[in-house]
Amino acid sequence: MEPDVLVIGAGAAGIAAARHLQALGRSVRLLEAGRRLGGRAWTEAAQLGAPFDHGASWIHVAERNPLTPIARRLGFTLRDERRRVRDILLWRGQVAGTAERAAHDAACEAWEAAAEAEDARRRAAGAPDIALAAAVPRDGPWDATVSHWFSDIISGVEAARFSLRDYVATALDGANLQLAEGFGTLVARLGEGLPTSFGSRVERLRWDGPGMVAEGGFGALRAGAAIVTVSTGVLAAGGLRFAPDLPAPVQAAIEGLPQGLLSKVALRAAGPGRLGLGDFARLGRSLDAPGDAPFSWLLWPWGRDHVIGFIGGAAAWALAREGTAAAEAAARAELARYVGAAEVARCLAPGAVVTGWAEDPLFLGAYSHARIGCHGARAALRDAELAGGRLRFAGEACHSRLAGTVGDAWESGERAAAAVHAALG
Repeated sequence: MEPDVLVIGAGAAGIAAARHLQALGRSVRLLEAGRRLGGRAWTEAAQLGAPFDHGASWIHVAERNPLTPIARRLGFTLRDERRRVRDILLWRGQVAGTAERAAHDAACEAWEAAAEAEDARRRAAGAPDIALAAAVPRDGPWDATVSHWFSDIISGVEAARFSLRDYVATALDGANLQLAEGFGTLVARLGEGLPTSFGSRVERLRWDGPGMVAEGGFGALRAGAAIVTVSTGVLAAGGLRFAPDLPAPVQAAIEGLPQGLLSKVALRAAGPGRLGLGDFARLGRSLDAPGDAPFSWLLWPWGRDHVIGFIGGAAAWALAREGTAAAEAAARAELARYVGAAEVARCLAPGAVVTGWAEDPLFLGAYSHARIGCHGARAALRDAELAGGRLRFAGEACHSRLAGTVGDAWESGERAAAAVHAALG
């Protein structure tokens, strides 16, 4: 018996959609190309001997995030990391003093205020969107460093390629909660028991008849409606084809929301040494020259024996092309800036865990950003009603406020489920 709705992709959006459809009395089938639940929220413990989030790590904007009360109800261990104070902040190779830290913090506030003010001014004047880089301070001693943090690291894309309007609209605030058991563990648990077909990559979705037909190596599966939660990177690359082709405005929305990249390199301790730093220590440094791309560091989370370096934007894509060995070497060289190469070699064992979102054909990136002038693409993709509303899109790219987060993917999945339920009558 064919289901009422096919949900393509078993990440947060797909799981939320399937759960909501079942609550509405609809039959559903999740088609997942991979072999696990969770999508870009993925926790595994085999490589580091402790839960490690390869993808999403924080419940962002926890006060309004739909997953916060769920995590608490299920008994997950949460830690509020609202403040991002660095235990060590380097300024031109030296440990920043009180004056340099104050200047850094003031530059962060001025940078964000400038982006918001320029966006508001342009909206009021009816002026077109511009690059984020064109709206923020550029000549101060900390400005390039701050831009790298807010754009490359936080957003996964350089400010010169990022829509100002999209950045301001989706900027995150409030509490950021870490989960000791892993964010991916939470999302996967919420997908347990759902009717899911793993290893079922949908190669083509036909939507030109009275229902939907998903086709792939598994054969063909029919349903009355479908929700597509595949990443915009995969959709833009043609990883899922549609028959007939998507309308031009929908295709343009997909292409206007490319995937950025944030990669992680985790190194494990060789023994009891902890580089002289405590649990959850944070490290950061200034850009030393044009083209410099520092890692941001989180050390010994939850008292565990590993450190995690975060690198985003063009530098992350370059390391993905160069391979795991290059990423490990870059991470070790970065960490040596703080404690010296000898201390890194003494305290950290050979080998690294390097995330692979860029290389994975099921994702082709980490999370979306809007190209300059494409700030309306999120709403266009979210609101696309094809086949009389029986074909909808969901995922982190489809949220105009919390884009790039698991919470927004969850909300978009529930929204799409409600819409196709109504369209089915």
